Amino acid sequence: MSWIITRSGKRFDLLEPTAAMIDATDIAHALSMQCRFNGHVKAFYSVAQHCLVVAELVPAQYQLEALLHDATEAYVGDLVSPLKQALPEYRQIEMRVWHAICHRFDIEPVLPPCVHDADLIALATEKRDLMAPHPDAWPCLTGTHPAQFRIKPMTQPEAAQAYFDRLLQLLATTHRARAAA
Repeated sequence: MSWIITRSGKRFDLLEPTAAMIDATDIAHALSMQCRFNGHVKAFYSVAQHCLVVAELVPAQYQLEALLHDATEAYVGDLVSPLKQALPEYRQIEMRVWHAICHRFDIEPVLPPCVHDADLIALATEKRDLMAPHPDAWPCLTGTHPAQFRIKPMTQPEAAQAYFDRLLQLLATTHRARAAA
């Protein structure tokens, strides 16, 4: 069996995903139910809220890409980065899902550098605000500083609604702008 049933009742094939299988409500719900850092945080903090933070850190024209940058995790789960890097088959499956998401939402599969930069700023901010203090440096954060704001974790329902609302807003403005161009 290579498929899952999503919250909306869709059958999602992990090995052969298509754009038709992608659903905005499924993404918002699933990401809001997943805790960042495998749950090793001071309070529940969802992947959905992380994506909202990243989207706020990029210029307006890249906010859709930033909001969706971790959307694959709605279907394949959120593995901690060191484990993800050790599992090449997982990364291949995740990439297939990413391409289906990109096709569904009409975005390019290669994310702009500002999204990667914002993801690192969010990570540094999350490390500061949500994790237990630890003296070891994170090499991936060398030269990256946390945002000036503090993260206040949302509840799961708040994160799901905020993510869904922002996604619909961005889709409306992005697709309208592309149609006018």
